[in-house]
Amino acid sequence: MKILWVLLYWFLLFLNAFGLACGRNVTYDGRSLIINGQRKMLFSGSIHYPRSTPEMWPSLIAKAKEGGLGVIQTYVFWNLHEPQHGQYDFSGRHDLVKFIKEIHAHGLYACLRIGPFIESEWSYGGLPLWLRDIPGIVYRSDNEPFKLHMKRFTKKIVDMMKSEKLYASQGGPIILSQIENEYKNVEAAFQEKGPPYVRWAAKMAVGLQTGVPWIMCKQDDAPDPVINTCNGMQCGQTFAGPNSPNKPSLWTENWTSFYQAYGGEPYLRSAEDIAFHVALFIAKKGGSYVNYYMYHGGTNFGRTASEYVTTSYYDEAPLDEYGLIRQPKWGHLKELHAAIKLSSKPLLSGALTKLSLGGKQQAYIFKGNSGECAAFLVNLDNKRDVKVLFQNVSYELPQKSISILPDCKTPVFNTAKISTQYNTRSVTSRRRFDSIDKWEEHKEVIPNIHKTSLRANSFLEQISTTNGTSDYLWYTFSFPNHDRTAQSVLNVHSNGHVLQAFVNGDFVGSAHGSHQNKSSSLEKNVTLRTGPNYISLLSAMVGLPDAGAHLERRGAGLRRVRVHGKDFSNHRWGYQVGLLGERQEIYTDHGSSKIQWSRYGSSRHQRLTWYKTIFDEPPGNDPVALNLGSMGKGEAWVNGQSIGRYWVSFLTSQGSPSQTRYNVPRSFLKPKENLLVLLEEEIGDPLGISLDTISRTKVCGLVSETHLPPVCSWTSYNQSEEICQINSGRGPQVQLQCPPNTTISKISFASFGTPVGDCESQILGTCHSSNSSAIVEKECLGKSKCSIIVASHTFDDDPCPGIPKALLVDAQCK
Repeated sequence: MKILWVLLYWFLLFLNAFGLACGRNVTYDGRSLIINGQRKMLFSGSIHYPRSTPEMWPSLIAKAKEGGLGVIQTYVFWNLHEPQHGQYDFSGRHDLVKFIKEIHAHGLYACLRIGPFIESEWSYGGLPLWLRDIPGIVYRSDNEPFKLHMKRFTKKIVDMMKSEKLYASQGGPIILSQIENEYKNVEAAFQEKGPPYVRWAAKMAVGLQTGVPWIMCKQDDAPDPVINTCNGMQCGQTFAGPNSPNKPSLWTENWTSFYQAYGGEPYLRSAEDIAFHVALFIAKKGGSYVNYYMYHGGTNFGRTASEYVTTSYYDEAPLDEYGLIRQPKWGHLKELHAAIKLSSKPLLSGALTKLSLGGKQQAYIFKGNSGECAAFLVNLDNKRDVKVLFQNVSYELPQKSISILPDCKTPVFNTAKISTQYNTRSVTSRRRFDSIDKWEEHKEVIPNIHKTSLRANSFLEQISTTNGTSDYLWYTFSFPNHDRTAQSVLNVHSNGHVLQAFVNGDFVGSAHGSHQNKSSSLEKNVTLRTGPNYISLLSAMVGLPDAGAHLERRGAGLRRVRVHGKDFSNHRWGYQVGLLGERQEIYTDHGSSKIQWSRYGSSRHQRLTWYKTIFDEPPGNDPVALNLGSMGKGEAWVNGQSIGRYWVSFLTSQGSPSQTRYNVPRSFLKPKENLLVLLEEEIGDPLGISLDTISRTKVCGLVSETHLPPVCSWTSYNQSEEICQINSGRGPQVQLQCPPNTTISKISFASFGTPVGDCESQILGTCHSSNSSAIVEKECLGKSKCSIIVASHTFDDDPCPGIPKALLVDAQCK
């Protein structure tokens, strides 16, 4: 018999490999996507290849798979791949094919969101700036010039995927493709040109014959056979549903937090809230595909972030900016996925029955023809816990929670009860740049009109003039002063984000807008000299717009300039695109070597100063970050690669910077003599910069006797399926696990009883087992992971009979 099982195992492996080689048939019906004839319950996560590095991709994808995901979803970034018309770049972080192949190598599917307009808090929504130069173009409308270039790029991407056999129909991982992006948000602005464009985009995409379905997100009138999908945080409540009974309910963007703008506080979305809305979408809307946006946000390197958006992107995702697992978000969602997969057969093929369990409580029951049954017990009351009676059995439902019963009897998961561990990000300072002797500086020249070659008798629009080459555009003019009165008023209004004003080479003031109010205005008293006066105004953009209708019409730069009440808007102006240091590529080894640097502090501090130093790579493998908390605003480069814009001086309403640490991928570094160059627009202090390493070495668990045991363990038996086995007969557990290559070195706190606090701070409660520390230390010290059952028998002691108890453990990994 054993030999027969072995032969069967190898036969199934052969069939699976044969199926991969010959391709997968991907279709859909009203319940789900259907892959090779099987309905699929799919969990997906957005990971954007240019927001990390090729060296990080394997680890990110592996952690996503370990978290219970079956699909990786990514946008395609048009302006990254075609920065100049007809000139393409698919190298390094831009290597889309390599990224898709890495997904395939891990046995996961892929969803390719081609767009090619993507928004995504990405500069210009992913559209290349050269489109602005196409005569008669109107973006994203029934406009022939735009449709021509959109189709050309879309076809190029599709043909590239086909040539590498990356569509599922060819044996590859891509099971879905997306055309356009949230077009319904702007469709009305295009009036009669909107609906024909939607129909054209759908027909064009389907005509490319990828062999897999196409989707349109937030497009409730997506033409057949394109599937309309939901984006948002509450698609279980807000999604109107598929626009055809033959289409499945798909959720393409479940926002795990939200992007952050400079001056704004981070948006914190709890693991419990995410899990609740996923379970509700599946129960109430019959959802069968949920994508987390973002699963790993990463970094907006260089100048890729859209206007006012921070360099760090969705750091609160299940995998943080550095690719480290963020608990409990990652683990709680993993448990959710396991619970739903236990229920997948009746969910995908059973009949749905709804049953009221109270005023704000409902049961969604899925029954299959073969007796399979799964139930979701929902408590919509967000203020109180309740007990409900379901099939003559009483169940406790915490406020705003859903319990999942894969057999309609046994609850295996509740969205509000977190059993997985918590962890905390730790920062270790590896190098302080506090030595004056290690820094050199180079002051940017403040130009006047005589040093400019580009002239005009009116204001030039900034985006078109800089054409994506720089955030900066100098506006300069001069005028004579015959008045003996030396005091005057300079008044400037700009559609740029940041404005700095210089009179006769001296800084006189600055102003900036915000994510809510993009423009900036400046009014300053200035001192004029007798004779010619030179005004130099530096307009800076902090990213380009990424949303809204008619991006081709959006402009930036100065709108009005007055001195002493006189309007100079139609005066003779001189322009300089960018900074001289940018032109000289002062941030590279080659460019830096051609510059005459000065010793740091050799002259008075000036705005617009370049700083340079050398450092060695810190030991180990932990992620690396620069702490720029002592700086103002600017950009930083390591070995010629921009790690992004920084803006530490723009404080939140709580008085803190939106971001102080900036990711430096280890692949950017050499073992020795790494070049660090900063452009400081304000008056920052480079002596306060430090080089840090990031880890998650503090782990903690808080589980009560009323928690459910861990859902299940996973065992792979072939490349495409997984078996889930319920941990029957076990109680709730505190489970701790250290990062790779570390073990539990210290138990900082342990209490079984009624501990007070959480994983941030803890004290003993009125009830405490004196054996707590000894038992936990015996079970956990020196191990990479451990598990302690939360029960009196574990501690050989019931410190307070009849009182509900919990176990709180705080530990350090080393």
